[in-house]
Amino acid sequence: MASIVRWRKSDLQQGMSAMSAHELAQMNVARLRAPLDSPELADFVGALDRINAVADRADGFVWRLQDESGNATALHPMGEDIIVNMSVWRDPQALQAFVYRSDHVGVMRRRREWFEKMDLFMVLWWVPSGHRPTVAEAMARLDLLRDQGPGANAFTFGKLFPAPTAADAVPTSAIAG
Repeated sequence: MASIVRWRKSDLQQGMSAMSAHELAQMNVARLRAPLDSPELADFVGALDRINAVADRADGFVWRLQDESGNATALHPMGEDIIVNMSVWRDPQALQAFVYRSDHVGVMRRRREWFEKMDLFMVLWWVPSGHRPTVAEAMARLDLLRDQGPGANAFTFGKLFPAPTAADAVPTSAIAG
């Protein structure tokens, strides 16, 4: 499991004004071990509404990708056996609290039962406050992370980057093409 990275006080002070102008977007992907409607994934599918409700109520939660069912399991931009999850949060601490210190932990503990191991399954990036990323944008950020490693435009919990200032922000269109 990824370690929780704490921000240094100087990082927070330096980026405080930038953080209010930006929110943290995340996408994670998972390759299914079986079809979503299979008995093997019944516990995972059965937990989706409850865990999504925990996210929706979490401090710092802003938005999440949803289809008509209230989750995003019908969306398969990377293939039928891969599901995507996207959300936007106030800051890394809010997302980390949800991922590692809420009922979501129970799902994390069982992920190997439901999903195949993937080398790269998550990407984080800053978006302007109010911007809701598209799946295409998120996939471009995942590709950027895969191709160049962690950087200011695509990173992970293992190597966080502060929110950009107006001078160093890269437009989404420059990443997503």
